[in-house]
Amino acid sequence: MSSAANTAPLWQPDADRIAAAAVTRFQSWAAERYGAPAEGGYAALHRWSVDELDTFWKAVADWFDVRFSTPYETVLASRSMPGARWFPGATLNYAEHALRTAEDPSRADDPALLHVDETHQPTPVTWSELRRQVGSLAAELRALGVRPGDRVSGYLPNIPQATIALLATAAVGGVWTSCAPDFGARSVLDRFQQVEPVVLFAVDGYRYGGKEHNRTDTVAELRRELPTLRAVVHIPLVGTEAPEGAVDWSALTSADTEPVFEQVPFEHPLWVLYSSGTTGLPKAIVQSQGGILLEHFKQIGLHCDLGPQDRFFWYTSTGWMMWNFLVSGLLTGTTVVLYDGSPGYPETGAQWRVAELTGATLFGTSAAYVMACAKAEVHPARDYDLSRIKCVATTGSPLPPDGFRWLHDEVASDLWIASVSGGTDVCSCFAGAVPTLPVHIGELQAACLGTDLQAWDPQGKPLTNEVGELVVTNPMPSMPVHFWNDPDGSRYHDSYFDTYPGVWRHGDWITITDHGSVIIHGRSDSTLNRQGVRMGSADIYEVVERLPEIRESLVIGLEEPDGGYWMPLFVHLAEGATLDDTLRTRIKQAIRTELSPRHVPDEIIEVHGVPHTLTGKRIEVPVKRLLQGTPLAKAVNPGSVDNLDLLSFYESLARTRR
Repeated sequence: MSSAANTAPLWQPDADRIAAAAVTRFQSWAAERYGAPAEGGYAALHRWSVDELDTFWKAVADWFDVRFSTPYETVLASRSMPGARWFPGATLNYAEHALRTAEDPSRADDPALLHVDETHQPTPVTWSELRRQVGSLAAELRALGVRPGDRVSGYLPNIPQATIALLATAAVGGVWTSCAPDFGARSVLDRFQQVEPVVLFAVDGYRYGGKEHNRTDTVAELRRELPTLRAVVHIPLVGTEAPEGAVDWSALTSADTEPVFEQVPFEHPLWVLYSSGTTGLPKAIVQSQGGILLEHFKQIGLHCDLGPQDRFFWYTSTGWMMWNFLVSGLLTGTTVVLYDGSPGYPETGAQWRVAELTGATLFGTSAAYVMACAKAEVHPARDYDLSRIKCVATTGSPLPPDGFRWLHDEVASDLWIASVSGGTDVCSCFAGAVPTLPVHIGELQAACLGTDLQAWDPQGKPLTNEVGELVVTNPMPSMPVHFWNDPDGSRYHDSYFDTYPGVWRHGDWITITDHGSVIIHGRSDSTLNRQGVRMGSADIYEVVERLPEIRESLVIGLEEPDGGYWMPLFVHLAEGATLDDTLRTRIKQAIRTELSPRHVPDEIIEVHGVPHTLTGKRIEVPVKRLLQGTPLAKAVNPGSVDNLDLLSFYESLARTRR
């Protein structure tokens, strides 16, 4: 991809907006106190934040008034990756910071949470009520024998009870872990059995797309298969009675108890997140109370520019790291919008309606949703009052250039569009939102503060304006402290550090442009490498899925034993469309003219659907393995796939090709 340095930005913040941004105030404050550069804007601040890593994170802790109940000896005792040691000696509590706003009498009755379901009636939970329920539940967890380090699990949708259970778990020093209730029992057990929870919070069902889904049988199976459970807490979302031996949610959250916040070491586990687990068991990724606290303060307070006046809405489920990130909006005193339901019910534009109803100032969604709205000819600005939205942020996959243009044209011409990219592995962003920088079409604004992001060639040489591996060459506080059940750290090491010793390799292809922006091209392990020209799958999807006949696509590049290269494109057609010669020609022509003649697929094959992980990512690498002849049982973890039947097609295709 060529650098877009010579093209005019799609959006440029005006002088007032730059002056008002928290990151601007932080920079001048850090210049006075910590030697940060006063001039040179964001680029200079970023350079300083990675060159003076210790000082930068000390400044972040100071700026956000992090309460260390015992002081730290030094910021970073060891920089080695893996194994960096942050703020040794310090103790603190994440939940204490998340509930700090409730201590302010002038804010106690403001909404901390706004809960919306498919009826589109926002229900507030005030700061004082949130704090009271967390206090009550934390005391009850202690009474159940939950001690620091014990795991507490949730089988819950994005409802206030999930947020309260997470905060109460953190308050007692427990380790939270959650799955969404659309996960089947096997997927949940693949995750929870690894960490052996002592408590399970579970709903009896959920509502999605206008339908009610009963989950009582699944919960019964989870109880049978999790022998370490001491208690099951029943949350009657669809109105069933608590099953035998389960305790009702209301019984644990009705007391008026002052919360007690266990002061834990900085590196004490806060939660366990899971990689998509497309091959083998999902990786159980452990992140720390202190590391997440600092990383999320920086990300939400400086990059997302959120504060007490804001309302933060991101469409997510509890099975995706964006839910954990959303809950952290509480750290900056921001009202968090929890939406539980289908993103496109009762019509495609439903999320814009939620943004309107809740007065969202930052609206986060997926690139796929933006493109679905564009295809369905949704007109957000025309049909909804979105005057409070300052920023629309997208993640999950790269936002195509057409997505930038559509948001600009259909939401607001003065819209800050933040395409962001990071990972479950750090529960944060490597690159994305910066309120003081211009937005260029198809580009993420910049690498995030304190993130030493580079693009490397196979020899470890940094590249500019060229495609390379996404690497992070210095530690971040939210990098995993370890993986669960990985006693010698080998699985952790092999996941990120086996390509470039001591350097985090994430598995994405990126370009860092000469003006400091970042372009994401897709996963480097499913990269299309044709005659030495590498291209990310995201580039192909962007072009192919512009065609109205294509609902979704999947492209695979296969190195063959004889040295050849086979690149099929699988297409899931829109209703009423036919894959005839005319459509095949149009697909090939679009790829040839808009991308590269080398990346025209060898075959275009119609499929009944594209398989995804349970968090909505297209499954590329396992399909590649199936096409290489790996049996289905070895190529993919069945519990991690949204529709396993779709994969047998690729297995039989491999047989017929052989």
